[in-house]
Formats: sequence, structure tokens, C-alpha cells
Amino acid sequence: MARTPVAVAPWVRTRMRVAPWAACAVTVLVFVTALLAAALPRAVDVYETEGLRHAVADAPAAKRVVEVLNEDRTDAGEVTPKRLAEDHAALLRALPAPLRTLPADSAYGVRTSKRVGALDAWLPKPNKLLPQLTLSTQSGVPRHSTLRAGRFAAGGDEPEAVVTVATAEALRIKPGAVIHVPGDDARPLGIRITGIVEPRDRQSAYWAYEPTLHTPVYASVPRADSPEFYWDAALLLAPEAAGAVQRTTAGSEVYWRLAPASAHLTGRDVPALTAVLASLGTGPDLVRLRELLGEVTSVRTGLDELVGGHVWMRDAISPVVAVAAFGMGAVALVVLAMTGGLFTARRHAELALLRARGGSLAGIGVRLLGETAVLAVPAAGLGLLAAVLLVGDAPWAGGGSARLLPAALAAAAVALVAMLALPLRAVYVHRTPRLHGAREDLVDARPSRRHVVAELTLLVLAAGAVAALRRRGTSDAGDHLVSAAPVLVALIAALLLVRLYPLPLRWAARPAARLRGAVGYLSLARAGRSSANGALPLLALLVALTTAAFGGSVLAGVADARDRAALLTTGADARISSPTGTAPLPAGLDRAVRGSAGVRDALPVHLAYGVPLTPDVRTAQNASDTRLDDAAGPKYATVLGVDPGPYARLARETGTGAFPAGLLGGPGADRVVPVIASPAVARRLGREPYEIPSYAGQFTVRVVAVLDRTPAVTETDFLLIDRAAMPRVTPTALLVTARPGGLDGPALRTLVRERAKGFTVRLRQEQRDAYVDSPMQTGAERVYATAIGAGAGYAGLAVLLSLVRTAPERVTLLARLRTMGLTRRQGRRLLGLEALPQALLAAVGGTLVGWATILLLAPGVDLVRLALAAAPELTTMERVTVEHAALRADGWSLTLPALGVVLLTAGTAGLQAWWSSRRGSIKELRAGDTR
Repeated sequence: MARTPVAVAPWVRTRMRVAPWAACAVTVLVFVTALLAAALPRAVDVYETEGLRHAVADAPAAKRVVEVLNEDRTDAGEVTPKRLAEDHAALLRALPAPLRTLPADSAYGVRTSKRVGALDAWLPKPNKLLPQLTLSTQSGVPRHSTLRAGRFAAGGDEPEAVVTVATAEALRIKPGAVIHVPGDDARPLGIRITGIVEPRDRQSAYWAYEPTLHTPVYASVPRADSPEFYWDAALLLAPEAAGAVQRTTAGSEVYWRLAPASAHLTGRDVPALTAVLASLGTGPDLVRLRELLGEVTSVRTGLDELVGGHVWMRDAISPVVAVAAFGMGAVALVVLAMTGGLFTARRHAELALLRARGGSLAGIGVRLLGETAVLAVPAAGLGLLAAVLLVGDAPWAGGGSARLLPAALAAAAVALVAMLALPLRAVYVHRTPRLHGAREDLVDARPSRRHVVAELTLLVLAAGAVAALRRRGTSDAGDHLVSAAPVLVALIAALLLVRLYPLPLRWAARPAARLRGAVGYLSLARAGRSSANGALPLLALLVALTTAAFGGSVLAGVADARDRAALLTTGADARISSPTGTAPLPAGLDRAVRGSAGVRDALPVHLAYGVPLTPDVRTAQNASDTRLDDAAGPKYATVLGVDPGPYARLARETGTGAFPAGLLGGPGADRVVPVIASPAVARRLGREPYEIPSYAGQFTVRVVAVLDRTPAVTETDFLLIDRAAMPRVTPTALLVTARPGGLDGPALRTLVRERAKGFTVRLRQEQRDAYVDSPMQTGAERVYATAIGAGAGYAGLAVLLSLVRTAPERVTLLARLRTMGLTRRQGRRLLGLEALPQALLAAVGGTLVGWATILLLAPGVDLVRLALAAAPELTTMERVTVEHAALRADGWSLTLPALGVVLLTAGTAGLQAWWSSRRGSIKELRAGDTR
């Protein structure tokens, strides 16, 4: 007769019903961890993709446009509109992926190879110099402009052209006028102007690649005494007039200007795009273009430099961001391990009973794995889904800014750790029978050989990582050992502190035993006999504090570098000058600016750029003196005429080349003017008097002091002189300092527009903001800040888990001590003082380890690319890199997280003591309870 099977409750379902809140907590923890882990690689992909698109789309047209040139087409039949349009279409089809173009902003045509002078006497000639013209038959003029007067140019026997409104105003051109240029047959070539047009979008690549097509330039020719100016403009001929362009004396060239598209590019396209641009320049793709367009075909573009700059910045940012990622990952891993340890401790009696009744380690481990898998796998899947929806484009929506595979692998890793933490810990603890309530003293528990080998291995890895980072910096992207160096240093420090910190506590407990009251002695004695499992929360706290200190110092260094670079660029809180920096300021502008809102002072400065420092201008008597030979230093310098008193105060306040105002003054008895020079200029001039020619006149100078820098210029070669000693001085720039409340930028710009038309205002704050216009910079900073915040959250969770794990033992202790006369107030003090030593240890240890880590790694960390990717002056970048972008310990980043750990621990312990004092003690005082 068959036996009736005994009903057995399913293991997993039963466990979920017994502890629903614990299951929910584990699910939430795994969900949040999987979300952060999956979002990190997607966020990196997103900011790298956006950075590449920004680098291409927002770069000046002269850098991003791909220009294909052919100078071999001399036959008029080869430059007809139909032929050029066919070649343009074939060229677009021949471009290799991933290079794509924007047809609306692309153009083609025929232009003069060099400028030609306009021969008509009625055209303006500022210094009797002929206006220089570029003749171009650019396609699509009617589509990209609006007709303001006359009509568009058309084909015919006489070449016709249109000009823009700005060109017509500058050169006084009206419809119907005829402009003559030299022809190749010794006769002038007449071009009739049929209309005046207004560009619809001057910033588009169509117009911006060659700015003179829409706006003439008031150019200058250097002369010994003063520059001479002339107009540089362009005429837009009809496409049918390409033959007329070929008949000028300037020569002609056919061009195709291809505006690159960026919306389809992703960070993964960088290698392919780099290879394509190299091939177009000197490779197989250039050969194919020559087969298509002609043998004398060349490609000119700055797009490869833009992509290279993107790679340059990415390779510098990635290792720095990886430090935060490793820190967050390490703390999250510790928290997941602590969660498994907490559940193992709470179920110690249950698992011990299963082992006593014949349960195998494999069977117990599989059952526990099933419990955690039911929770961890769905939670990790939901975390991955949330990361895909929140960060980047969803794969099913056709977006490609972020990859799915790295995010899926990260979420799977989180699920795997969460699944294995509980069964592995349980199997390890119950591998052999254990005495209930055995002491786990940190000092008495002698570490095994395996522990010693593991700790020594971590020490060697940390030392190697730090040495590698100090030696080569972060230029070698992808070296995860280097990026994990702060984490490894924190781990080594944590292991040492865990082994050592009970000793001073036990030493302190001995004199405390002789004091009145038992609270102090009991707290120190219990803190010195903490469970060996206290190593995990200490590891989490140290890693989190070290990562937070490192990250906060990085962000503080970035902010400091940007502030300093903005100051070096503007020289003060604001700078007023002409676009070229050489035009004289209108009379009375400095007085008007001083009366503007928020302005404290306005310092006029005379700037003369490119003043020669050549041997033929020195006044030394010894002709054989070779101190000014070509190898002695710079040949040119910038001469600054300043008011010594106010300018010295500005230099002192900004910390940019402070000097005593008395060094500068008028000429002495020998008619030699004292000057302050930059180091290179001082080495070239020496200490002897020299005659310096400039636009402000000739004067003899002697170097009396040397400065590395000065506020008014970013150039490294300069001469500083009292402007009252200059024969003809005309201020060309105004340095504006602000009151404590700050400048009123719009009001200042309005004033300058009214009093100095054509002059520009550069605000220091706006210049600083310009350094963070790259999505890669801002994205990397957001990822870093998020990683630091997540690490701090996990560290706080580690503290809570540590206190929750020991909560039953603490409550039982309080209940028993109350039977001996301990008051509730003393009980709260006892729990608080017991938890405080480890919190103080973590705070002080984390602060010291973070400070030491920063000192160790600072020489190898280069923050300038993260801070100043958009810096316009290379000299500014170099100076900030060397002096102000070095990684330094930030006091707030070191102390605030440590203080937060102490407050969190004290608050949690106090809350636990308050809650336990409100509960009854019957359960804790049961007979036979051996806890």
C-alpha cells in the first residue's frame, strides 16, 4: 500500500512570509545598487557621446568643415554649375562612414586662390591701400540669404555679383555699381553688382567658414611706426560666372565645403572617425577622391584636431572618474557583504539546528541561494530597466548614446554578489560546529596565514598602484589598478586599524576601572571586545571617507583652476577693449565706467603687442655684445603702460605678479626708464639700457625687476612701464574691479555700447562659465558627485547595519544592567559611548588616510583637462596646470564627511538606547537565554 506523502511547506515561500520586511529591505538595497551600477557605464557613454557631438557641432566652422580643393580645373567647361553639382553629389556618396554631412550647410563653387585688389577710385581706401576682394561663386546664395535691394546675380555675358549689407555699407556699394579687378589679359575685369542680400544665419557653416563672405574685415599691415589699414571683403558671383573668376590674376580653385553632421555620432565612433579623417588626409580615401575629382585634389579640415581634443580630454577624465566608481563599488560591495553577514547572524540558531540534524553544507547553501535569488534577480532586473529608462536613450527607441551590455553586466554582477553573500557566509560560519556565545575578541583572535597573505597582497597592490600613478600620471586610461589606488590604500589602513584599535581601548579601560561609575569602564571594555565582524563597517567607512576626500579635493581643485584661469584671462573682474585689443579707448570712458553700478575702480592700460627686441635697436656701446642673439630669448614682447599705484594694488589683490609701485617711474638723470620684465625678456635685455621702439614712441629702458606674470596680459613675454614715461600713450584696455556686491554686467555693457561703440566687455564670471561648456566636463562632474554621494549613503548604511546587528545583544545587556540599578540615562550613555570609539576611529582614520592618499597621488593627477577644456589660451592652461590645477587636500572634504559619520553613529546609538528603554525587559530576561 503506497504511503501518503507528507505535506512540506515550500522553503522560499515560508522564509518570505516569516520575514517580509527583511525581504523588502534586501530587495530595495539590491534595486538601488543595481540601478547605480547600471547607470554608471551608461552615464559615461552619454557624456562621452554628448562631448563628441558638442566638440563637432559647436566648434568654429573653420575647424569642423571638411574642405575639398582642386586647383587643376582651368577649362570653363569643368566649372559649370551642372558639373560642380554632379561632383558634389558624387563626393557626398563617396564619404566613408561614420562621416556624414549637413547638405543645407554645405556649399561648393569656384573662388580666387588669393585676394585681388579693387581698382576703382570711388572705393574707400583708409591708408591709400586698395580694398582686397575674394571672388566666389558659392552655391545656394538665394537659399541662405534675403534680398534687400536689387536682384540676385544671374548668368550672362557680363559677370554679376551680389554683396551683403555689411559689405555694401563698409565699401559704399549700391546695386548697379561695377567693380573692376585685374584680369589675366592685362585688362581690368568688370563685375556688376546686381543686389544686396542679408545672410539668414551668419553662424551657420555656410557663412561662417569664410567670414568675409558676409562681413568685411578692417585688416592691418604692420609698419615700423604705425599699422596701415585696408578693407578685406568678398563678392558673391553667380555660379555661371565661374569662368570670370578664372580670368583674374589671382588664380582660381574649385572647392567643396562639407559641414559635418554630429547628431548620429556616439563615443564609440571615435576610432572609426579618426581613421576616416586620416585616410581623407593622406590615405586611400584621398586616392578615391582624386580619381573622382582630379589628380590635384586635397582635403583640408580641422575636424581631426577636434576629435583628437575630445580623445585628449576623455583619456584624462576617465581615470579620475574611475577612482570615484571604484570607491562607490567597493563600499557597495562591503554593504552587500554586511547584509549577508547580518542575516547569517540573525539565523545562526536556525542554521546551527539544521547542521545538528544532518543538514549538509551544500543543501543549506542551495536553499539560501534560492532565497536570495528570488529577491535579488528581479530587483537587479528592475534596477537595470530603471537605469536604461533614466540614463541615455532606450535601445528600443533607436538611440545609441549609451550601450546596454555594460549596464547589464554591472546589474548582473550586483545580483550575483547579493545572491552569494548570504549562502557563502553561512556555509563558511557553519563549516564546523561552533560553541554558542564564544568570544570573538579582535586581539585574541590570531589571524590565519591566509589572512596575512591576503593583507600583504593588498599592501603590495596598493603600493604598486600608487607608485605607478606618481610615475606616469593618469594618461594611461583603462589602468584599473591605478584608478583603484585610493581604495586599496583605504583597505590596507582599515585592516591595520582593525587589528590595532582594541589595544588603546583596553589600555584606557584600566584607569577607567578605578573611577567612580561603571558606564565609562563598561563602554571601553565592550568596545575593546567588539566582534571581529566590526572590520566590515570600518572598511566601508574608511573607503567612503577616502573616496569622498579624494573626490571633494578633485572638485575643489577644478573650481580653483577655473577661477584662476578666468582671472588670468581677464586680468580683473571685467575687461573692456576692442576686438583686436589695439584700438585706443574713447576719452572719458574710464570716468564713466567708475560711475557704473558695482564698479570699484577702472584702470586704463596701454598695450602694444609685438614690440621688437632685436639687436639693431639696442644702445649698448660694445658691438661685439651678443646678449641679444637669436638664442638669447624672445624677439618680440608686449609693452604695458600702466599707472604704477593702482596697477600694483590690482596685482597684489589678485595674487598675479605683485610688485612695489615704487619700482616704476619716470626717466632718471640718464633718461632711462625703469621697467619690469618677464623672465625671458629680462634674460634677453639684461641690466643694460636699451632703446625700445613702439607705437607709443621710442624710449630707453632698463630692467629693474622680474615678474612671472601680470594681470593685463596672458602672454609670457612682456615689459611693464609707467605710462606717464611713454612719449605717446593711448590706453587700449580698461581693467575693472568690482565692489563686494559684484558687477552689474548688463549695465556695464549698455554703458560701453553707448560710449565706446565696437568695444567688448569680458566679465570674469562669464569667462569662468565658458570653461565648463563641454558636456563631457559637466557629465564627468555629475558622475563623480553622484558616486561620492552614493558612497556616503552606503557608508551610513554600513553604520546602521553594524548597529542593527549588535542590537539584540545591546538590549539584553541593558535589561540585565537595569536589574543591577542602571538608570535609563546611564543606559543611553553606555550605548552611545560604546559605539563612539569605532566612529571616532573611522572618522580620524578616514581623514588621515584621505589626506595621505591625496598627498601620495597628487603628483600623478592632472586636473587641467577636466577644468579647462575650453580654455582659449595655451599659456593660461600651462600656467594653471603647473601652479593651480594640482590636486590638494580640501579641508571641508576631509572634515565634513568624518563629522557626519560621528554624528550618524551617535544619533543612531542614542535612538536605539531610547527605544530599548521604552520597551519591556521580559523577553531579554528569560531563563536559559545565554546571550
